[in-house]
Amino acid sequence: MEVILNKDVDRIGKAGQVIKVKDGYARNFLIPNNLAIPVNSVNLKKLEEEKKAKLQQLEKSRKEAEELKTKLNGLSLTLPVLTEEDKLYGSISPVDLSNALKEEGLEIDKNKIVIEEPIKALGIYEIPVKLHPEITAKLKVWIVKK
Repeated sequence: MEVILNKDVDRIGKAGQVIKVKDGYARNFLIPNNLAIPVNSVNLKKLEEEKKAKLQQLEKSRKEAEELKTKLNGLSLTLPVLTEEDKLYGSISPVDLSNALKEEGLEIDKNKIVIEEPIKALGIYEIPVKLHPEITAKLKVWIVKK
């Protein structure tokens, strides 16, 4: 029996795939648990429409990420911190950077800011910000004495 998966199923396939499984498995497990629907012309048409909508959404988010990348690449952020001889008392975290960007008027999730090593000294840093799976911006951050 052929079915269209609604959700990812381990060792079977990903959501949106048309797969062939045994009749009993489809009738007794996949369909009752809302993991799959039977293949027919209505369901195939619905699947195609969902794929088109998903592609449009991805393209829209990609364009937004490109616009945000141009803003971030042109931005230079200055963070004044308490120090003791060029060493910080703590370290600069993605949360600190996210809050500083919020003050600049840019809403960026802390999980998108990638810091490989903790920032524990004064200086100039280029920090990557992963805006989209294919788009990464470079944020210039100046850590200065308060």
